[in-house]
Amino acid sequence: MTIKTTVTALLLGATAVTPAMAQDWRDEVPVFRIGLLGGENEADRLRDHACQEAYLEERLGVDVELYPASDYAGVMQGLLAEQLEFAGLGSAGYAGIYLQDPEAVRPLYTTMQIDGSLGYYSVMYTRADSGIETLEQMEGHSLAWADPNSTSGYLVPQAELQAAGIDIDSYFSQTGFGGGHEQAVVAVLNGQYDGGVTWTSGVGDIAQGYSRGNLRSMVDRDMLDMDEINIIWQSNLITNGPRVIRANLPQELQDLVMGAMMQMQTTDRECFDAINDGEALGYWPITSEFYEPIINMRRAATGTR
Repeated sequence: MTIKTTVTALLLGATAVTPAMAQDWRDEVPVFRIGLLGGENEADRLRDHACQEAYLEERLGVDVELYPASDYAGVMQGLLAEQLEFAGLGSAGYAGIYLQDPEAVRPLYTTMQIDGSLGYYSVMYTRADSGIETLEQMEGHSLAWADPNSTSGYLVPQAELQAAGIDIDSYFSQTGFGGGHEQAVVAVLNGQYDGGVTWTSGVGDIAQGYSRGNLRSMVDRDMLDMDEINIIWQSNLITNGPRVIRANLPQELQDLVMGAMMQMQTTDRECFDAINDGEALGYWPITSEFYEPIINMRRAATGTR
């Protein structure tokens, strides 16, 4: 059975759960709070996810509220402090939570790219008029990371560059954090940094910023024309990040959220596209084992046992 056929079977076989079945847990969870990662304009994040708020309110039978954070750490700490119930995370963000408390959150599903893969790439980019067209030419120039808890915007490119024999502190004239993927691209376009790193599906039309990712999102909002940048380096395939739910929530609620979100691609395709930064094939169920390579990478990077 192909992946696409399996996804279809999962969707068709999903059991509809009505709000009436959720009566027992509503007193315990009167509000379902969703954390939104930093990295782009807050108004854009709230607008893109407003449909998800309405979608889940109808299916859960409780209020749903969106909580945009200024950075990745805000969402991570919100989940650990039980101030959020649900969030989309990057692989490194999930690994960071797992290393603090393996039982804090449960990965539910990840996003499948249009080619059926469950991964994406970190890419390094420069301004098209910079004259910097290769990684070798970046030596002696400044680099913007996205966020210290970003997989593609920090953890993976740092680890892969070091594995290639590059001493980051001496290779680049300066490194810093742009405050998120979108902000880092803007900083490079404005000449504050010579290059930066961000995430992309790596499939689809490059002129559109590929099928999904930060570049696609910025192209769609007329914040970027791909002719303005050079892509000079690409990582190995990275596991797509999970949507997670607090593991100590009632199981009935967890199952209801999983069922509702796994059906979104067919019941509300417009909303599915809005919250996934471009085009995607669908969602795919995963567990924590899917993220073991990234957990181990983050453990090594932070010296965590």
